[in-house]
Amino acid sequence: MSQLFEIHPLNPQLRLIRRAAEIIRAGGVIVYPTDSCYALGCHIGDKEAMERIRRIRMADKDHHFTLVCRDLSEIARYARIDNSQYRLLRKFTPGPYTFLLRATRETPKRLQNPRRRTIGIRVPDHPVPRLLLKELGEPIMSSTLLLPGDELPLTDALEIRERLEQQVDVVLDGGNCGLEPTTVIDLVGEAPVVVRRGRGIVEAFERSAGAGSASRV
Repeated sequence: MSQLFEIHPLNPQLRLIRRAAEIIRAGGVIVYPTDSCYALGCHIGDKEAMERIRRIRMADKDHHFTLVCRDLSEIARYARIDNSQYRLLRKFTPGPYTFLLRATRETPKRLQNPRRRTIGIRVPDHPVPRLLLKELGEPIMSSTLLLPGDELPLTDALEIRERLEQQVDVVLDGGNCGLEPTTVIDLVGEAPVVVRRGRGIVEAFERSAGAGSASRV
């Protein structure tokens, strides 16, 4: 049965954050609040934990997992970033955006999209994951908490625990953090492409792309 940690969304208790970090390091899967909606997370190097998240989401092999990072310097280790991409990332991070970028050689292949060799990167603007990332000292492998058959992500921690109590190790209850997932921006091509509309300002990327199209996934 999963544990439930009632954590303050603005001033998260360090003792609870440290316990959550220990669970991640030990191979656990957690649910945690972000600046968009709740997400599933695990250790970046844990293949078994990642497969647990894949089963929860019923995700296929082309599913884009996301590396949740502390800052731009951490992003550069896992994604190839040119000058224009760096300027854009600096402007919109931290924030409710996931950016698709070319993966570096340091990024394990199982974390990459197998066809495009890309990785989703995100820097959240929420005290809970930011303190958790600081405590871990490395990114979290993550995916939006959107369950098969649901149209919207779950946002009530008690319901999350009830539905996933046999599938996750801990739920960090940071209150209602919203129903909109991140906006996903593909930066691999010559111009940004909005892959999924979610929370955040989308129009700025559409202007940058000129006639670039947008679609939902």
